Amino acid sequence: MKLSSLRRCLFACLRPCQQAMPRLLPRGFRRRSLWSLTILGVVLVGLLQGMPASSAAPTITMGRPTWDTGWFQAEIYRELLIELGYGVKAPKTLSNDDFYTQAAAGEVDLWASGWFPLHNRYLEQPEIQGQVEPVGFEVPGGALQGYLVDKATAERLNIITLADLQRPEVIEAFDRDQDGRADLLGCNEDWACAEVIDYHLAEYGLTETVAHIQGAYAPLMEDTVARQRRGESVLFYTWTPNWTVNELVPDEDVVWLEVPYPSLPLGQKQLESETTMTGIVGCVADPCTLGFPRNDIRAVANTEFLAANPAVRSLLEQVTIPLEDIAAQNAQMLAGQGDENDIRRQAQEWIQANRELVDSWLVQAQAIADLPPTEGSPETAADVGPTRLSVTAPLRVVTQRFEPFVIYEDQQYQGFSIDLWEAIADELQLPYDLVGVNSVAKLLDEVERGAADIAIAGIGITSQREERLDFSYPYYESGLQVLVPSDQSELSKLLTVIGAVLRSPRLYYGVGILILVLLIVAHILWWSERTHNHEFPDSYWHGIWEAFWWAAVTVTTVGYGDKVPKKPAGRVFGLIWMFSGYFVFAYFTASIATTFTVQELQGVINGLEDLPGKRVATVAESAAAEFLDEQTNLLFQEFPTQEALYLAVDTEKSVDAVVYDSPVLQYFVSHQGQGQYKVVGEVFQSLNYGIALQQDSPYREAINATLLKLYETGQYEEIYQEWFG
Repeated sequence: MKLSSLRRCLFACLRPCQQAMPRLLPRGFRRRSLWSLTILGVVLVGLLQGMPASSAAPTITMGRPTWDTGWFQAEIYRELLIELGYGVKAPKTLSNDDFYTQAAAGEVDLWASGWFPLHNRYLEQPEIQGQVEPVGFEVPGGALQGYLVDKATAERLNIITLADLQRPEVIEAFDRDQDGRADLLGCNEDWACAEVIDYHLAEYGLTETVAHIQGAYAPLMEDTVARQRRGESVLFYTWTPNWTVNELVPDEDVVWLEVPYPSLPLGQKQLESETTMTGIVGCVADPCTLGFPRNDIRAVANTEFLAANPAVRSLLEQVTIPLEDIAAQNAQMLAGQGDENDIRRQAQEWIQANRELVDSWLVQAQAIADLPPTEGSPETAADVGPTRLSVTAPLRVVTQRFEPFVIYEDQQYQGFSIDLWEAIADELQLPYDLVGVNSVAKLLDEVERGAADIAIAGIGITSQREERLDFSYPYYESGLQVLVPSDQSELSKLLTVIGAVLRSPRLYYGVGILILVLLIVAHILWWSERTHNHEFPDSYWHGIWEAFWWAAVTVTTVGYGDKVPKKPAGRVFGLIWMFSGYFVFAYFTASIATTFTVQELQGVINGLEDLPGKRVATVAESAAAEFLDEQTNLLFQEFPTQEALYLAVDTEKSVDAVVYDSPVLQYFVSHQGQGQYKVVGEVFQSLNYGIALQQDSPYREAINATLLKLYETGQYEEIYQEWFG
């Protein structure tokens, strides 16, 4: 039994003994000896308390961040480690730079305040790389960052994005010190977010119009809240979880500002696609581009310390703290319960409220601690890390030809996605069988119904697919584009234009109006001539037809002269028709000419906006098919595979344009379709590729952690450069 467990047992035993002794001992013995026994027990416990906890459980040195909204989590971790049997010093308050530097040097063992991917830049520093690692997911994907402005000012001045801070009236609203620049309350200088804010101001051309106010964030933010309560305009940066969004509630008191477009500093470029999110309450748009990716809050520890203490690693991997619990504690701090004793008590109360869950964490961690050591203990400790999976049989991985992500040559699969998956499988030591399928529908169905564990190709992460499957973190940012033939012969162009004209409503409008006018004229002429002119018989159908003939040849200036009106009224009307016919026929010919001209111009496809009225095609069940299905002004065909789609474009000539994933079309144009086809227009409908898994897959977390590791170590960049240069 560990000494910590023995201490708890002694305390628990002494309490009932002290209560029971007065009833059990002789009357004369009670007063003389009861307190002596109690004191003896206390001394024994005190001696045990003074002993080192265990040679296998050293005293742990913890850090905590300079932002006090993270101290609650630090106390929870500290209490859990104490219950696990470790001695833990009071956490040291450290800046980000100090923590990562000291953790790499072994001066600090761990903290609970890593923000990833925001803190990736620390792990990439040469003196830190490989010495420190994130462990577990304390708050997975729940941490937001961004810029907010009070709702009243946003609505009054129509402020939507950060770029609006260039407008004079907006600058004036937030210029507190009258220096001609809007005041933005930002990050402390030693926080990682400060670099991103300064980068945003430079990237979006705001350094001359916005002042980044830095200092002690908490008191500055308290002043910001007070000014908003007074009805003043406020502009600030914040994050969640944080007490600020409890005081200034998004969509009620404040609104999130979008950035003009996704952009992050060098080293974070691969995360730009993750700065656009859906379902952000209080943002003016959905999806909303906040300018910062979602962050996972994770524990971070010294790698050698974790290798020597597998029980700690196991505990850190398991701990999760709901975002709403952190927000509730932050609110208590703001209400005055914010000293060290309050925070420790709040952490202990949280543990007691979640006792059953906490005990399961401790039992699993204790089981690892009680395992006998094996040879090569550092390697064994690493095996129990967050990316280690135990599988009894090879995973079934399905893929589909999707060049250049998946290329099938000489009975072998290769490509960017294949190389990336091989790196993940190697890191996780996962055996697998790779199986090819012929369509996107089949690819996704195999995973959804459990016939395959994982699917990888170039699978776009969409809301529709997310309802059926789970996805890894995005590993490639893509989008859609349009493919068209590069050159056409004159005959081909003429046939294309004629076909477009025959499908144009303008042609039929012009013909219909001309026929209607001719019928009206025919009726007037027949009515005036039918009783005295045998050339326009009294019989309705015969007479109308003859009158219609006369009206047609007259308006076209053919004028055969075989039929002429004879009555004065008919002759007068005939003269009127002859002169007005010039204008009627001119309108008709102009309509036809306009139709030909417009169709010839519109026959050239330069992008998405030129597709209405064209024969458009894509691959069935693809992200492009989902997009086209939502467009009310487009009709399109679906083909089961890329091969069938290219055949329709190249041989059958049955489509005018293809809408599909941009990198795939670019690859086709530079290989099979070189010189015959081209990609036109800008990339639209941003799309991220991910690895598809079954709902609640046990492999998702490990794959995500490994993807992050590949980013951090530079291995992802090596694979990317190999295929996309």
